[in-house]
Amino acid sequence: MTVSKISLDYAKSNKLFYFVASAVVYRKSDGRCLLLKRSEREKVHPGLWGVIGGKLEWENLDVKNPTRINGDVLDFEHIAEALLAREAKEEAGIKIQSQLAYLDSVAFVRPDGVPVVLVKFGAQFKLGEVVINRHDFSDFAWVNAREVRNYQTIVGISEELQKTINIFSTGYPTALA
Repeated sequence: MTVSKISLDYAKSNKLFYFVASAVVYRKSDGRCLLLKRSEREKVHPGLWGVIGGKLEWENLDVKNPTRINGDVLDFEHIAEALLAREAKEEAGIKIQSQLAYLDSVAFVRPDGVPVVLVKFGAQFKLGEVVINRHDFSDFAWVNAREVRNYQTIVGISEELQKTINIFSTGYPTALA
């Protein structure tokens, strides 16, 4: 029997996390990556420069429309890709390529006590003009690995940006070309 709704009834309270994905967006035409300045109203890293990203929400797991039924388990494939495509559109008004390059991951606890698992990716810019969501962000910039040092970023962003540039400027992975 497959599940008919999402529930926390049987979840272990010590195993609950937000799942968050982020992506450094790389623009091949000039070798720059997109930075977004977080609003001062944000709970996490207010006023710092970061990249696109967001939380997985229950509505992203429509139990009536899984991508695959795996025995009695409902699978939702390419969930991080769909999440980041949505966030790129909502936060910056752009489209990204669907293939992502894994960068790394981190678990952290937000100032409000909510535990988070963050998985970080590199993504290639596809099209669009950046129009930021003014509720969540106050500015944006396209920067290279040297220029990012001039911005007060979330810890690790500079390294993630460099890794993304290295991945995409060398043509790896080839499927992303």
